[in-house]
Amino acid sequence: MNIKTALVFPLLAIGLLAGAAAHAEGYLDKIKARDKLIVGVFSDKPPFGFVNEKGDYVGFDTDLGRRFAKDLLGDEKKIEFVVVEPASRIPFLQSDKVDLILANMTVTPERAQVVDFTNPNLRVAVQALVPEKSEVNSLNDLAKKTTIVTTGTTADIWLTKNHPDWKLLKFEKNSESLQALANGRGDAYAQDNLVLFSWAKQNPGYRVLAQKLGDEAPIAPAVKKGNVELRDWVNTELANLGKDKYLLKLYDQYVRSQLADGTDPAAVIVEGGAWKP
Repeated sequence: MNIKTALVFPLLAIGLLAGAAAHAEGYLDKIKARDKLIVGVFSDKPPFGFVNEKGDYVGFDTDLGRRFAKDLLGDEKKIEFVVVEPASRIPFLQSDKVDLILANMTVTPERAQVVDFTNPNLRVAVQALVPEKSEVNSLNDLAKKTTIVTTGTTADIWLTKNHPDWKLLKFEKNSESLQALANGRGDAYAQDNLVLFSWAKQNPGYRVLAQKLGDEAPIAPAVKKGNVELRDWVNTELANLGKDKYLLKLYDQYVRSQLADGTDPAAVIVEGGAWKP
């Protein structure tokens, strides 16, 4: 290698690193130049993300996305919602189909290896929903039963890891899983308990088993791995919104009526992103 070549390689490496840094640091500028925030949301998971009778995307997560767009771009309408399923949330981030996921994604060590989570906005535990007259009274009773799960959810991952011998019936959509339970295709449906509480309240004849699958965990928005700039912006935004108790307003609008009277909002929302186990 001659002297000229020896000098070129380090300069090239420095240039590549500088270019990568500029790309990472310019993500907010990219969104502003596009004049639109692209967010992955659910369309069938009330009260967090669903389509109302007018065909509009609404819900706790969806309205939070609109607030992000308002504070980042000056207009809550400068947002594009992309419908995701539990199993497609991470691939959509990795393939740059969305800037941000606001679709009830529980923080797990496995997911944190492939995406970057912001600070939490919700807390959740996984439980199981069964028909009121079911003979199932505990998780142990499900060992010889069929448990319905939605592919890619925390319930799916947890049961596959901890009870590989259990029979799981999997569907891609939350709505398909709930319909399968209603049709008697399985004995129970394991999912985030907030979804189950809502379903049980809206559909008499079901109950949620008291026992939890694993520990309570945070739910947080997610960005592509390495997108530090957008992650930090969301963290600052959540902290600022916490000063005005903004998540409590969304809770009152969408969630409170879905839960039992007397439910403490602090057991559901994480105001300001300040997680306390």
